[in-house]
Amino acid sequence: MKSDNWLYEIKPKGKFIDLNLKEIWRYRDLLILFVKRDIVTVYKQTVLGPLWFLIQPLFTGVIFTLVFNKLGGINTYGVPSFLFNLSGITLWSYFKESLSTTSKTFLTNSSLFGKVYFPRVIAPASKVISGLLKYIIQLGIFFVFYLFFLWNGEDLQLGPYWYLLPIPVFSVAILGLGVGMILSSLTTKYRDLSILIDFGIQLLMYISAVMYSLQFASEQLGEYAWLVTYNPLAQLIELYRNMLLNVGQDSLWQLLIAVVISIATLFIGLVIFNRTEKTFIDTV
Repeated sequence: MKSDNWLYEIKPKGKFIDLNLKEIWRYRDLLILFVKRDIVTVYKQTVLGPLWFLIQPLFTGVIFTLVFNKLGGINTYGVPSFLFNLSGITLWSYFKESLSTTSKTFLTNSSLFGKVYFPRVIAPASKVISGLLKYIIQLGIFFVFYLFFLWNGEDLQLGPYWYLLPIPVFSVAILGLGVGMILSSLTTKYRDLSILIDFGIQLLMYISAVMYSLQFASEQLGEYAWLVTYNPLAQLIELYRNMLLNVGQDSLWQLLIAVVISIATLFIGLVIFNRTEKTFIDTV
């Protein structure tokens, strides 16, 4: 007897852990469509358009150099301060955008989610993937200035593990996605949390080693240095900067721990997100 092959199965109750990865793969064309939409509409009808990709990190790098290095005296250990800051800003900006956009998934897409069915995780995932384009452009800007400083006689070199550069980038992406999905699930019940997210992200930047190294934090913060050293995002930015500029720590064990934490956060985020999507329409 030939068995029936059903396209979909409607079940009365889902499993406690139901990631439903097969269905996400089935809707991959929709994911690509969302990514294209995010890229095209970000700076649509703006005066400068995609130039904002260049303006934001450059102006931020200049301000960080003036405030934290010239006025604050933060040590960059022989690396040009602007280049030092630009490396941290590049990765931080990718994390910030991934977290801020995914953390508001249910609120910004409630009308769409209420009309048509598709795996809801596609919405936050598209934000992280589209943000990768902006990151690549900003990384290209970094290397333009890297070559400029080399041409002007600066002694610059890549770190010993430069070929592992995609690992901290990937880890930051899934860490932002995981935390964003957790926060997005919480905002369906606690609306005031969405007000605190942007403020919290700004505060997080100051303990994520964006404008200083972990060594400098240990020297200056003393007993409060743990706020930075136990931050997995700070570890990823420190290792990322070491790969680009050969300054700071280069421990592969720290990279492994940060990667494991990022993957665990993504898994927890997926579980909470998938359970929330079944009931969020009643609370949003």
